[in-house]
Amino acid sequence: MPAGRVRCRDNLKEPDRADFRGRCAVTFDERDLIDRLFRPLAGPGSLDLRDDTALVAPPPGCELVITTDMIAAGVHFLPDDPPQTVARKALRVNLSDLAAKGAEPLGYLLGAGFDRRVGERWIEAFCDGLAADQEIYGIRLLGGDTIATSAGSFFCVTAIGTVPSGKMVMRSGGQPGDALYVSGVIGSASAGLAILGAASSPWTGLGDGVKARLVDRYRLPEPAMALAPVLRAHATAAIDISDGLVGDCDKLTAASRCSAVINARAVPIDPDLIQEAVEPDVLAGLFTGGDDYQILAAIPTSQETPF
Repeated sequence: MPAGRVRCRDNLKEPDRADFRGRCAVTFDERDLIDRLFRPLAGPGSLDLRDDTALVAPPPGCELVITTDMIAAGVHFLPDDPPQTVARKALRVNLSDLAAKGAEPLGYLLGAGFDRRVGERWIEAFCDGLAADQEIYGIRLLGGDTIATSAGSFFCVTAIGTVPSGKMVMRSGGQPGDALYVSGVIGSASAGLAILGAASSPWTGLGDGVKARLVDRYRLPEPAMALAPVLRAHATAAIDISDGLVGDCDKLTAASRCSAVINARAVPIDPDLIQEAVEPDVLAGLFTGGDDYQILAAIPTSQETPF
């Protein structure tokens, strides 16, 4: 995060409302933001965020696995979502990619485009979210860049992980006869988004507590990090489900030059959604809606029991 990149001057004003919205001055002081908010997040290899690069070496006998994903307001999160959950989602969608490759997380780079209308407290809360997940997943910030934008906030995380040499689980290793497994329930996040975005949806009759849980599932995915060593040991191929079960299954089978049959009755769905999911259109929406961030893995029949 070299100083001087931000196009905006001086400091951010205090937000006008308690929900962290505010007016940005013409510019903000990136050096000040780095010193106060981002440097405490930095770890070994970041060079204390005082250089243009980071220095990263894998442990002996390991290779680096690198992935990058962006999230943007109005596409992957809502503009009024809490800043803490926005930060954590930006990080977690990338950690999910690492988990699907059988990789253990090492650190990350952050490209942050902050909407000019957000206040400094919004950015502070965003960094609080990063700090919370750094503690959970044992990772640290290695570097990045920040800008101010008039087009809505967006964030790009590049996550770096490690795997024992030659052990990364690719999409392309699936074989005819492999069984397909998912790491958890499908469709909860897309139902949560529907609850947030539509006056009427198949889920309008659900209780408030259930709705809140589904919305949380959309806002804050839970990457299946514990599966990383299990996938290395047993899977021939794997992918994280970000674009829906059907779409990501198609990507995996295309890479593996296979086809797949999905038994809809065998796919795990949140019990609170089952009553409405008997309708074909509703079920199709759960299977194609995206934001699940579960893992889809191809497992040889000889490995199903230990898996």
